[in-house]
Amino acid sequence: MPADVIAVDSPDDPRLWPYMNTRDRELAAANESLFIAEGEHLVRRLLASRLQTHSVLVTSRKVAEIAPLAAGRCPVYVAPDSIIDAILGFKFHSGVIGCGCRPANPSLDSLINAAGRTTLVICPETHNTENLGSLMRIAAALGAGGMLLGQRCCDPFFRRVVRVSMGAAFTLPIVRSADLRADLNALRQRWNVELIATVANDADADADAEILSAATTRAERTAILFGSESQGLDRYWLDVCDRRLTIPMHLGTDSLNVAVAAGIILWHLARQ
Repeated sequence: MPADVIAVDSPDDPRLWPYMNTRDRELAAANESLFIAEGEHLVRRLLASRLQTHSVLVTSRKVAEIAPLAAGRCPVYVAPDSIIDAILGFKFHSGVIGCGCRPANPSLDSLINAAGRTTLVICPETHNTENLGSLMRIAAALGAGGMLLGQRCCDPFFRRVVRVSMGAAFTLPIVRSADLRADLNALRQRWNVELIATVANDADADADAEILSAATTRAERTAILFGSESQGLDRYWLDVCDRRLTIPMHLGTDSLNVAVAAGIILWHLARQ
């Protein structure tokens, strides 16, 4: 067996501590600031990315496929299915799970494309892990230059976020803001970024909102704010923005899932 492929015969092997029923918050607080990537597809993307991979854990049936991809990058631990199930605390069918090292938080400057058009996605307080993962995947797919997350957002490297995003965090620049209001002001003042708030389709609540289909122009540099799942954008954030956009609804529907709305809005603005 190659030197970087290591057989494991006990679920208590201390080298596998990141996989042992460890909660996301405990992993994030560890010295190495690790995160988990579940499944073969995600692990392949992690190994192909710029991020450092801490280790990979595979069943015997997967070692021939994964070990060459990890060669020279990280150890590959190999164990029978029963031991992996015991390590993880649940029955794991994929046979491949990896552990990555979180990147340093990028600077705000890294989100701005000095040479041309920039579209940013801003989430002041997205609490739901599946919604944040979907937003990350959509932002990456539709050409956003990056994301800026407020202090009250969930962690973009939580296990479910990474899984739902299909590894978008491995390539999409994501900045976790320590002071979102200051960062939004900096985007406007230093880089001339237009700030757009997205609001629900309720004329009484926001008579100044533009219907999306009528929004035929956009600034060269644009940042779009998406609200929380239950309350939308707080008035505090609405007052910061230059424009407000809304998607018309029918049959009494008051709003869309935030990720669905983001896909529609980002696609529309990408055409302008």
